[in-house]
Amino acid sequence: MQRRPRTTMAEEGSGCTLRRPPWVSILRVAFLLFLIGMVIYCFLCNQRLAQQHQLESPGWDVAELQLNHTGPRQDFRLHWQGGPALGRSFMHGPELDNGQLRIQRTGIYRLHIQVTLTNCSSSTWTSTLHRATLSVGICSPTTRSISLLRLNFYRSCTVTSQRLTPLAHGDTLCTNLTLPWLPSRNSDETFFGVQWVHP
Repeated sequence: MQRRPRTTMAEEGSGCTLRRPPWVSILRVAFLLFLIGMVIYCFLCNQRLAQQHQLESPGWDVAELQLNHTGPRQDFRLHWQGGPALGRSFMHGPELDNGQLRIQRTGIYRLHIQVTLTNCSSSTWTSTLHRATLSVGICSPTTRSISLLRLNFYRSCTVTSQRLTPLAHGDTLCTNLTLPWLPSRNSDETFFGVQWVHP
């Protein structure tokens, strides 16, 4: 009887290593680079959206208004109008309520105004002109009525002023001019505006 040579079979996990193809490592590196690229892209997009939202947010409230000169003056209040159709007038954030400016966002605003009188000349410098006054205040809500500016014309036909003032959501600004003085309709001589500067 003939003996067969004994064969030993290699057991699994006996230390034999299988070589991975080189493209597997390349795929891993490419996948890692892709993930890093996506993270950077998302970060940059988020930054851009945040900047755009900041520019479009109501925090950048601004208004530049012109005199609304429809009809004769019958009360102390000056009525304003705004919008691109008027030329250099615009509004972003604040609204007009019956010709008065209503604030939509609480914050500190730079308020500016200029009014030139039309029925004013050196020959009208009388005691009446000395009493001519322009005032700007919060007229609504009535619980918060505050005078913000009070300007006398004295011996000038034009007054101009600006100041920083805190305003709250819902505040309506009214501008009053002593009767019978008439403001100029020229938008270079009579204008009113606010600009949000800080929360």
